[in-house]
Amino acid sequence: MTSSSPSPANPATGTAAGPAGTVTASASGAPGPTDAAGAAGATRVPSAASVPLTPVFVRLKLSLLRNGLKGSSKRKAAYFSTLALALVVGFFVTLGLALLHGNAHAGTVVVLLAAILALGWTFMPLFFPSGDETLDPSRLVMLPLRPRPLVQALLASSLVGIGPLFTLCLAIGSVLAVARGAAGAVAAVVAAPLLVLGCVALARAVATANVRLLTSRKGRDLAVLSGLLIAVGGQVANFASQSLFQAGGLASLEPVEDVVRWLPPATAIGMVDSASEGAYGVAAAQLALTLAAVIALLWFWERTLTRLMVTPDGSTITAARPMKDRGAGGRRSLLPAGRTGATMRRTLRYAVRDPKTKSGWVTSLAIGVIIPVFNALQGSGSVYLGCFGAGMLGMLMYNQFGQDTSAFWMVAQTISSTRDAYVELRARAAALALVTVPYTVLVTSVTAAVIGDWSALPAATGLALALLGSMLCTGALASAHFPYSIPSDGAFKNVAPGQGGLAWGGILAGMVVSAIVSAPVIVMTIWLNVGDHQDISWIVLPLGAAWGTLAAWAGLRLAAPTVARKLPEILWAVSKG
Repeated sequence: MTSSSPSPANPATGTAAGPAGTVTASASGAPGPTDAAGAAGATRVPSAASVPLTPVFVRLKLSLLRNGLKGSSKRKAAYFSTLALALVVGFFVTLGLALLHGNAHAGTVVVLLAAILALGWTFMPLFFPSGDETLDPSRLVMLPLRPRPLVQALLASSLVGIGPLFTLCLAIGSVLAVARGAAGAVAAVVAAPLLVLGCVALARAVATANVRLLTSRKGRDLAVLSGLLIAVGGQVANFASQSLFQAGGLASLEPVEDVVRWLPPATAIGMVDSASEGAYGVAAAQLALTLAAVIALLWFWERTLTRLMVTPDGSTITAARPMKDRGAGGRRSLLPAGRTGATMRRTLRYAVRDPKTKSGWVTSLAIGVIIPVFNALQGSGSVYLGCFGAGMLGMLMYNQFGQDTSAFWMVAQTISSTRDAYVELRARAAALALVTVPYTVLVTSVTAAVIGDWSALPAATGLALALLGSMLCTGALASAHFPYSIPSDGAFKNVAPGQGGLAWGGILAGMVVSAIVSAPVIVMTIWLNVGDHQDISWIVLPLGAAWGTLAAWAGLRLAAPTVARKLPEILWAVSKG
């Protein structure tokens, strides 16, 4: 939590209240030096324990929201547009849920919706830690606050915001969908706030337990990867919805709903459904389970908060260990010696440590397996879709020097000839192939296993390797002729201003040329399949691997002279961000 505006001075004592409403009196409540020097009728300074924290923290949260909107029209526009969107979507979703009242599957829908809400509240703070400055309670360490009142105050302040408002709308719509009769109405009045309270307590407990992660480099990496996880989640939801409608509709989810209605905080909605059906014993058990879960979360939150505020930050302990304890020697021994091994190690380390590079790698790896495997699971896939993963990873070869940014000057100092430039490019391509080749074989094998078409596996693997080699070829040429800068700020800003056309032009041209370079292998594969020569289609595997290796070698040879000749221009292009 950031600093708050200071409270006015106390006219009776001359002291000032702190951000949590505390004063400069001693913890025992005994008068300090200022009291002793004051007049006989001076007002006694209240102790920290006598000041209610909850109103102070709620006002502080409102102050943070208000002050955060000052001086930035873009921030104001983003906040109010988000608020308007949340209200509009919340209204229509609430209306839609209310219209489910009386439907046979209304209970299934709202119980599962409550579980999805809880899941979102659990993990969203881990991927968007900067959305709420109060998620880091370690900023309150220096204040004389007790854990239990602090938990109550933080819980109340957590209920202020767009997220809790949207969740409340969904909770109201959910209880309206299943509440019937007087018992259902009474249960609905209790269930809606319990669902919101359970979601917020769950989010707070998880965020406090992972606060060291949220404030570290790994936390920033999670924020960069959040877009990928949303995309992957969208693909999973799309696949699940298609499978759902093919399996007979919402009735197929009833077994899942029978289990989820006993998992807090979805038990709050299940309680309303049970009370409406007259199962008062079941409703009482679900209410007790919901209350027990909320109390357990608050207890866990308090224990974690206490441990966090009395334990020093040990994030530097791992960095202080000797190199041999971290197993670096074993990794180094697997790579060749000299410039090639050093460059490969640097490239792989970028993929692990640099947020932007890591985002590109993980996105390519995830989407490269989602597209072929999910299409195979839906019954519309092909083993040859394994080439999609090779193409996604092959695109990482484009703009190899952009990931170095302004630090490319250190690489440029080590390149004095065309041979040096060739070895540099070859090592970067080798580091990419070290991951991509086994990954391509794995993806095509899994796709073939799902479809059951093992006879097409050799040809698909050979075609994928040929495409990968072609993209390494064009990627090396694009890195030499079309370098651009990758800004370090902004999770979704991957091209410096003014270089967007250069980036897209290099990528699109490279993809077209890659298709042309690998055209002989593509034509051979089509001829073998159309001409009913599947029995000898295995020949595509060695030919594709050889063709891809030859194409990559040729591209590296052609790009090396340009890199050696244009080092100042490349450094200038990649240093703009």
